[in-house]
Amino acid sequence: MRRVNGGVIARVSAFALLAACAAAPAQSDRPAALPPPGQPVARPAAISFLPTSVPQGSLVIGLADPGARVEYQGRVLKVSGDGRFVLGVGRDASGPVEVSIQVGDRPPLVHRIAITPRDWPVENVNGVPPRTVDPPKAIAERIAREQAEVTRARTRDDERDDFGQAFIWPVQGRISGRFGNQRVYNGTPKSPHSGMDIAAANGTPVKAPAAGVVTYANPDMYLTGGTVLLDHGHGVSSNFLHLSRLDVKVGDRVEQGQVIGAVGATGRATGPHLHWGMNWFNTRVDPLLLVEHQR
Repeated sequence: MRRVNGGVIARVSAFALLAACAAAPAQSDRPAALPPPGQPVARPAAISFLPTSVPQGSLVIGLADPGARVEYQGRVLKVSGDGRFVLGVGRDASGPVEVSIQVGDRPPLVHRIAITPRDWPVENVNGVPPRTVDPPKAIAERIAREQAEVTRARTRDDERDDFGQAFIWPVQGRISGRFGNQRVYNGTPKSPHSGMDIAAANGTPVKAPAAGVVTYANPDMYLTGGTVLLDHGHGVSSNFLHLSRLDVKVGDRVEQGQVIGAVGATGRATGPHLHWGMNWFNTRVDPLLLVEHQR
């Protein structure tokens, strides 16, 4: 994915760029550019951009008339003042996905996007504390409470469209764990990996990949250790796990590139690294698809 003047040129394998207008849609595989949030968006009449497919785990950013009604999976999506909307395609999604866009009293246009399946290798992680793999009842109850708190924080649907920024890497380092891969801890199969692990030295500053508002901050979660949730608007959020230090608190407005904490090995970790996860509400998406050509 390339960036031009701060805007987004989307590869069809990472983003779907959609523009819905009054007349019947015309399909195109050409990439299209979105200017940064707040800048005017030109809308030629009767044009619709629709890629043939997106991979599992994609964050899909679209463009429609600002007054359009956009629906996806039974949810009415927020549309920003310049027509942006966003949705998530999960790890196990199968296509096609359908996005309904209606302008005024005209019949809705239904856009269908095929889903490209991905391979999900098995990752064996050994040497983690046994109590984090098979926790006793009291610890399991604590984990459930903490995860419920994070789930509640992900229900926010703010008007902000910080997700429209070109995302940057929160830290630089080797990718030591990939989104979606099946995790086996100490020989015990667990849930697929929910984010991307980036190996870095303990204490390395962690920067916000895009602007947002801190909706959750806990320095001592049982599984994830130091944890920060940064909301980018319209249900899009980033989570940063295993932090050794938190430099922000709930309610803070954070700008892109601002330090929010430091890399650590807290919680269920075998060494210092940053786990960077992303969600669209409770749908997990792959952050690597936002930044993989920027290193």
